[in-house]
Amino acid sequence: MTQITDSPAPNTTAELSFEQALADLQRTVEQLEKGQVPLADAVSLFERGTQLKQQCESRLAEAKARIDQLVIAGDGTLSTTPFDGTN
Repeated sequence: MTQITDSPAPNTTAELSFEQALADLQRTVEQLEKGQVPLADAVSLFERGTQLKQQCESRLAEAKARIDQLVIAGDGTLSTTPFDGTN
């Protein structure tokens, strides 16, 4: 079996930061798009890519949940509410 990544990858995607997971996902997609890996390696790359995509989506959801929206009330006071993306 050939090596399928340019750098050693952690055992699980949960160990990666968003930036690391995104960069790894981009490398994975590039390797698959080239079409020059054996079928077994392509399947492994696809599975890893799926895990990386889920990790990126999870990290983005966590970040969105942490974002607060600043609200100015009619009397001029400030408060925060969770960002819901509809405003």
